[in-house]
Amino acid sequence: MTVHPRGWRKSSRSGRVSNCVEVGRVGDGAAVRDTKNRELGYVAATRQQWTAFLDAVKNNRFE
Repeated sequence: MTVHPRGWRKSSRSGRVSNCVEVGRVGDGAAVRDTKNRELGYVAATRQQWTAFLDAVKNNRFE
């Protein structure tokens, strides 16, 4: 069985710009896709992976 992400949304900081990413729900985790190339699919993460990613972003660990 294939689970499809639902509730896609993009950051409110993106404004009217179309070159950003969208995040959707998949199971108890998240999926991410490119708004310009939605047909290419998405990358999915478990809840634990997504939480670790958000924590890293919030703590500037990608600079």
